[in-house]
Amino acid sequence: MLESPMLDIAANLERVRERVARAAERAGRKPEDVLLIGVSKVVEVERIRAAIAAGVAALGENRVQEAKAKIAELGRPVPWHLIGHLQTNKVKDALPLFDLIHSLDRLELAHEFERRAAAQSRTVDTLLQVNIAGEASKGGFAPDAVSGALEAIARLSHVRVRGLMVIPPEAERAEESRSWFRQLREMADKHGLRERSMGMSGDFEVAIEEGATMVRVGTAIFGQRPLRAVDPGA
Repeated sequence: MLESPMLDIAANLERVRERVARAAERAGRKPEDVLLIGVSKVVEVERIRAAIAAGVAALGENRVQEAKAKIAELGRPVPWHLIGHLQTNKVKDALPLFDLIHSLDRLELAHEFERRAAAQSRTVDTLLQVNIAGEASKGGFAPDAVSGALEAIARLSHVRVRGLMVIPPEAERAEESRSWFRQLREMADKHGLRERSMGMSGDFEVAIEEGATMVRVGTAIFGQRPLRAVDPGA
């Protein structure tokens, strides 16, 4: 029988699923159109295993080396997503590990994706990170640079942009993030991109109401953890 912390993870996951479903229904959407990513950074392997057993749909990690060790132990029972900043010199290691990279935040990185993916005879699925409020502390493309970036990346044979990702400015109330989420949805629609990775533990319901197709939820599933600056999956 699982220890109570593991039972807590299953219960937490079920509560989050219910909240996802209610938010989707309020927006006239289907709950299954929203991918719930359990953000497992700095979470020990046994707790991640409990989330997998409870049916988490995907897992998100911030750092390549941490993910590499976890995937070596846990395997790939669900897709793994990279949601944190990716250094150019880590691309070679990252590509075989992750099913989707959320944090394409500069053209230099796109060209490194192309070079490494061509050598591995594969295509990189990625999301373009948008620095929607122009915050100096965050990476990503400025909103007015998104069109040019997408045009440049479209010329790369081994990189496929599936959508956009955003980390909105920190807010005390979830409702304060609504306008940022709406802007990202409108931007994705303008460019014919389906995926919108937006929303974390504190605001994922608002994000879903505004069109999120992926939400990055860590604390609400795994409990409080030490947070790093500009955390893309709290």
